[in-house]
Amino acid sequence: MTGRTPRLRRVRRFVPSGRATKGATPKVVALGGGMGLSASLAALRRITGDLTAVVTVADDGGSSGRLRDELGVLPPGDLRKALAALCGDDDWGQTWARVIQHRFQSEGELHDHAVGNLLIVALWEQLGDHVQALDLVGKLLGAHGRVLPMSAVPLELQAQVRGHDPDHPDDLSTVRGQATVALTRGEVQSVHVVPEDPPAVPEAVAAVRDADWVVLGPGSWFSSVIPHLLVPELRQALEETKARKVLSLNLAPQPGETDGFSPQRHLEVLARHAPKLAFDVVLADKAAVPDIDGLTVAAKQLVGSEVELAAVAAQGDDARSTAGGAPDRHDPELLAAAYDRIFRMHGRIGPWR
Repeated sequence: MTGRTPRLRRVRRFVPSGRATKGATPKVVALGGGMGLSASLAALRRITGDLTAVVTVADDGGSSGRLRDELGVLPPGDLRKALAALCGDDDWGQTWARVIQHRFQSEGELHDHAVGNLLIVALWEQLGDHVQALDLVGKLLGAHGRVLPMSAVPLELQAQVRGHDPDHPDDLSTVRGQATVALTRGEVQSVHVVPEDPPAVPEAVAAVRDADWVVLGPGSWFSSVIPHLLVPELRQALEETKARKVLSLNLAPQPGETDGFSPQRHLEVLARHAPKLAFDVVLADKAAVPDIDGLTVAAKQLVGSEVELAAVAAQGDDARSTAGGAPDRHDPELLAAAYDRIFRMHGRIGPWR
């Protein structure tokens, strides 16, 4: 869609703003948080007009953490990033993407708050409904998809970390908070959320159950990907949905959280947190897999899936590199082509083409 989005009298019911006609493209649900989910959404909005993002709500750092502490709201930051990723490539979409991502720079209380965070929280307070407010922001932006929180309550992420205390490298320590877990020293063994059985957002559960394809990842493995599996209703929906499922692996280990992890190790820890969850396809960048045979065996044994290798990393000036020199930014066009090929080649539920 290009140009301004017409004002609608009712905002409760969401109407996708993609250019494809209804039924022409698959219903896709993408789960995650942060820049990993944004990468998937920027790709997926190019190939489907029926796209829903389900976003983690455990962030406790930066602007989101301050708003969460002061107002008791869901952390809006990852939701804002998902909405920005769904903005169109026209002037309207890109202008609004920049606006909601803009951070104030000052010596006062507004310093480092993102405009989009304040807008989302203001609408939550005005409307008293998380989903209705996010739908309204999506209409304002002309977003090519819908954004939903995974849970109706803010969550605290806690991790069991081996070697967090350098003086006791074999001991397990509990590390609290998503921002801390993401940068922890030592090796994360497992994560859980508080409260332990958080309520899922019903619309998110319904979207997963009604999807043709579900995409989990890429993203911070312990702090953005696995938390979706710690919400019981959402995990059950992922296990029971008739949708086909893609697990999208990262381009490189994340310093702190998954330092030294092989692609197989990522599958091992995910399977430990959700042993009943199976996937149809594991998608990985071919340059990020040093042991293709090992990943193929692990994917089959741990999550029951095939492996699809594709060049999906950004190159040249578009590639942000890790300390080890490996690119860690996806190219949206290449990732879109990989998803589209998977959707076409691995079967479908409905005749969307």
